[in-house]
Amino acid sequence: MIELVLDAHRRDLGGFEVGRVLPQAARRMVGPFVFFDHMGPAGWAAGFPRERDVRPHPHIGLSTVTYLFEGAITHRDSVGSELEIRPGEVNWMTAGRGITHSERFETLRRDGGTLHGIQAWVALPEADEETDPAFAHHGPEDLPTYESADGLWARLIAGKAFGAEARVRTHSPMFYVHGRLKAGARAQLGAEYPERAAYVAAGAVEVAGRTFTAGQMLILAPGQAVLFTGVTDAQVMLLGGEPVGPRFLEWNFVASRRERIEEAKADWRAGRMKLPDLDSGEFIPLPG
Repeated sequence: MIELVLDAHRRDLGGFEVGRVLPQAARRMVGPFVFFDHMGPAGWAAGFPRERDVRPHPHIGLSTVTYLFEGAITHRDSVGSELEIRPGEVNWMTAGRGITHSERFETLRRDGGTLHGIQAWVALPEADEETDPAFAHHGPEDLPTYESADGLWARLIAGKAFGAEARVRTHSPMFYVHGRLKAGARAQLGAEYPERAAYVAAGAVEVAGRTFTAGQMLILAPGQAVLFTGVTDAQVMLLGGEPVGPRFLEWNFVASRRERIEEAKADWRAGRMKLPDLDSGEFIPLPG
């Protein structure tokens, strides 16, 4: 039922830490999900320095998916988007042949508060790796929810699951769900997709007689439904889908060919990738 358990590893992003779950040597991808970072929860006092912001940087070959439990992030990108994401909303940015964006913490810097959320990257199928870059923002009205009398609540962030479909354009068969369980509540994940995982974002859950806590991702064996029980009040992210094939990942670039990543590195180093119109005064240099 459980093939593997991955523990999040702490990474410093230059002012704040994240728990990085994917990729790891033991498991590179789950369906099309090639990257998974757990941000926070981190309490920040008002007036923190701008160095904590994520300055403009590039992507190719993927879609970034930002989802918050608490806090706010201001997104600006090179296709002209400027928008603040808040809890219960989804930012879906498709890099395709190339996009740049920044993530600023302007509201938190002004008011203080807690940042807590997930950023995932979804690899594009080979036929879509060079698609036009695009950005879409979706509010709760586009994301189906379910609530049971015994303490289960769930929101479909993207893809298809549990007989529902989110109004988020995806490029391959996948699912991504935010679930909340009260202590004692139960939730079952079906076996429709060949690759599935569950990440415990808060609290503790029981699966197959074992208890798992915040910061652990369960890689699930194919072909079996899986039952989750809340040991405490818990938040769980369910994710997976059809595999899209192996991918190379270096810095912010994802591609099915190593040469494409080298091209993107050269383009960024030479300044050939357009910066966000509304945030072009600085950028993150290519590491190394």
